[in-house]
Amino acid sequence: MAYFANIIIDISHEKLDHTFQYRIPRGILEKVYPGVQVVVPFGKANRMIRGFVVEVTDQAAFEVNRIKEVDSVFTDGVAVEGQLIALAAWIRKNYGGTMNQALKTVIPIKRKAKAKQKRTVCLAVQEEEARRFLAEFEKKHNTARARLLAELLKHPKLSYEVVTQKLNVPATVIRALKERRILDVQSDTKYRDPVAHLKGQEYHTVLNGAQQAVVDTVRADMEEGLRRTYLLHGVTGSGKTEVYMELIASVIASGKQAIVLIPEIALTYQTVMRFYGRFGGRVSILNSKLSIGERYDQFVRAKNGEIDIMIGPRSALFTPFLRLGLIIIDEEHEGSYKSETLPKYHARETAIARARLADASVVLGSATPSIDSYYRALNGEYCLLELKQRAKEQPLPVCHIADLREELKKGNRSVLSARLQHLIEGRLLAKQQILLFLNRRGLSGFVSCRACGHVIKCPHCDVSLSLHRQGAAGTAYGALPVQGLLKCHYCGYGESAPTECPVCGSKYISGFKAGTQRMEEIVKQRFPSARVLRMDLDTTKNKGGYEKILSAFANHEADILIGTQMIVKGHDFPDVTLVGILAADLSMYAADYRAAERTFQLLTQAAGRAGRGDKLGEVVIQTYNPDHYSIRTARMQDYNAFYHEEIAVRKLLSYPPVSHMALILFAAKNGQAAKQAADYVAGWLKREPPAGLRMIGPAEASVAKVNDIFRQVIYLKHIDYGQLVLLKDKIERLVEEKIDKKQINISFDFDPMNGM
Repeated sequence: MAYFANIIIDISHEKLDHTFQYRIPRGILEKVYPGVQVVVPFGKANRMIRGFVVEVTDQAAFEVNRIKEVDSVFTDGVAVEGQLIALAAWIRKNYGGTMNQALKTVIPIKRKAKAKQKRTVCLAVQEEEARRFLAEFEKKHNTARARLLAELLKHPKLSYEVVTQKLNVPATVIRALKERRILDVQSDTKYRDPVAHLKGQEYHTVLNGAQQAVVDTVRADMEEGLRRTYLLHGVTGSGKTEVYMELIASVIASGKQAIVLIPEIALTYQTVMRFYGRFGGRVSILNSKLSIGERYDQFVRAKNGEIDIMIGPRSALFTPFLRLGLIIIDEEHEGSYKSETLPKYHARETAIARARLADASVVLGSATPSIDSYYRALNGEYCLLELKQRAKEQPLPVCHIADLREELKKGNRSVLSARLQHLIEGRLLAKQQILLFLNRRGLSGFVSCRACGHVIKCPHCDVSLSLHRQGAAGTAYGALPVQGLLKCHYCGYGESAPTECPVCGSKYISGFKAGTQRMEEIVKQRFPSARVLRMDLDTTKNKGGYEKILSAFANHEADILIGTQMIVKGHDFPDVTLVGILAADLSMYAADYRAAERTFQLLTQAAGRAGRGDKLGEVVIQTYNPDHYSIRTARMQDYNAFYHEEIAVRKLLSYPPVSHMALILFAAKNGQAAKQAADYVAGWLKREPPAGLRMIGPAEASVAKVNDIFRQVIYLKHIDYGQLVLLKDKIERLVEEKIDKKQINISFDFDPMNGM
């Protein structure tokens, strides 16, 4: 059987989807695989050039006798592009999508940005000859030429901008003198540096015994040549960042480089300040707020070896470091590490795959590890490391539960419980700071009973119904008079809004509309002397918005910071001694098997912001459901207790990580066509199902129609992830043969983070 290699000749981003096919000689067949650099004859003259193998296949693209042969495998060095292409092939295999989609994920700059040039005008002749030219120009009244030459005699090198702007010399004059070889224009590339403006203080701390033990364990493995994946479970405030920096210092000392992934742009500011204080200009960042030019330059600087540490969200994982030695994923439990666009890769698994290719180690860190990672650590797949106490041995904050049902019975209809109001007053008098965390950026409302906590849900989807055509906003959590229609945003079910609670008969049933802006107004009314900042998507949409708000709060320009998730993840404000968690149980109402896990993580992370300095911290968790295990264990900051309750549920229902899931999405403009395609694949699966396979569906997706595109889904469950990947491969081949891909789009999502 003949085998062929699809090869990219030019790695520039515009040409990623243009490959050329070559036949692989039998003698080098075992040496040719995705990512390998090869030498091939190219063009009519058959000149030998290098290319990268993207794919090996037994399918010829055209007549075999017209396909040229690969000349040889290039072995004189490893190109980082080859490593990234091999990673793209791994993503394509494990997550589906096309190879082109995978390539454009791992080589993420879509087009080159014009490099900034620093130009310098230099005198190119001796001083005596220059003075002769000056006399000539003065005699001929060439004033611009004379002015420039006179200045160059004083300063033999001038910046191009000074010449054209301050001396007012036009570019035509510069070109004319250059043609006469009187002067020269030197041009150097000036890379954009998004952290050049930082003036952080030198940052270095002495590790405590527990931190040093973690560092010593990882460092010993590295010195022995062991490359492992570590799960660092450290309570909030235990000093995980200091451990990361010490490990990175070791990696850099050995001549290698490090990538640090963070889940939110909001974390970049404080994280980068610490790293910049420790490592200086060898640090850079990536995030969506950077311009195309800034992003492009960071990849060029990384490839050229001008930086050693890249910090950013999941796209930073593909930084072209040739000597990569360590990948750190901070807050590894965060859902933002899973891509929601094709290919739907998870940064955690992809980081481990890249580390394997680069001979690097991986450290996953969190105070609230994902159930998936902790399960693997307990089963020996990861090495579990723990920090059980805060770095400076401060006690964990004292957590109070405020039962909002009891608050109502006592006549308190405010958004703030009596205890929280009392504690805020005390902190303001003591000149200490307060975080108020709203457990969603609440703009659309659901209806709940404030007397018993009952939430009106869809009978078909087990998600809360949303209130439409509601009345004017009230005061308590933006309580809305119930008028109009309750509607499910998933299946479209609707019913009239009730006037009293169907469970307890209370009239205190209202639409929940808890927005950060409304919360800010309420807090300012209640505490008029307090300085209040709000941090959400609206206040941080402009470039530098995160830094401006966080630095203002860190500099004590505000007493209270109100915000959504972005204020409770990874920030360290020593003078915050009180955290109020408003609407703690909101995240439990999602139709998602991870809802309890996400609630526990959010509450624990939020509580962990309190008492990180010298003063004891307190937390108030406001909830309608104080007995739920996610809230009960979050109050105690007891991860192990939560894990054991949650994993029992996962085992009972065969959810990840005990079993694996694959979601197959069928999308088409014609609803009947989408249904027929889903039915056809389901029928094929039922005829010869692998042992242990469980199938749910086919059925309409939770959101059955988006932008006039109809959607059907099939869920597959199997204990072996590899079996699901094999099924994906078979279904892709089946689709090629039996289903019109022009009409039906079929995509895959493995262990999905959100229901479709």
